[in-house]
Amino acid sequence: MEFMEVINYLARWGHYVFGVAWIGLLYYFNFVQGGFAASASDSTKVELFTKLVPTALWYFRWAAMLTFLTGLLLLYFVHHVGLLTSGLLIGGLMATIMFLNVWLVIWPNQKIVIASNESVAGGGEADPGQADAAAKALLASRTNTFLSLPMLFLMGSSAHGVAWMKGDAWNQPGYDFWILLILVLLIEGNALFGKTGPITTVKGVIGSSVVLTIVVMAVLAWL
Repeated sequence: MEFMEVINYLARWGHYVFGVAWIGLLYYFNFVQGGFAASASDSTKVELFTKLVPTALWYFRWAAMLTFLTGLLLLYFVHHVGLLTSGLLIGGLMATIMFLNVWLVIWPNQKIVIASNESVAGGGEADPGQADAAAKALLASRTNTFLSLPMLFLMGSSAHGVAWMKGDAWNQPGYDFWILLILVLLIEGNALFGKTGPITTVKGVIGSSVVLTIVVMAVLAWL
């Protein structure tokens, strides 16, 4: 087996492993921890954000980083063998946006929340900006959850032979590519400057993600 084939396989394997860790923790934060924190006492919240959340966020953000880096390597190999499609590019764009949301929105704002709770645990005052930081982190996290199902659909269908879901060649994008690109950018614009809206609740974000996946399927199948 050639050296580059080994690297390709290890990159693909690592991408799966780190991706499972990343998305698994994303779902934990949104489907499990969020509901628990909402009904927990103030003292329990302080303990949660000073003992559990920092560790979980460490694994979360570095799993995202390693998923992103192995994904870049895989894109190189896919492009090298001529299998890069517009569908895969849109899926990669979704994943990249999710990665950037982790490092540039969720983590900076969660650091504020953690520091505020550490202050309270030490007998100090809570940061008055904690609520705003938590809201920004929640919106970005909900948006990542919203994007996760169509992103995984695009990655899987583009890489595993679902021809009618691959989209056009990456260097000859059609209407499907531009429609999905605009849709993804609008979703991320809302993540940075809008409100949670229908993705506020767990049921809402799951349902919205399923609907978005169906929309993506329809655009790729018929345009």
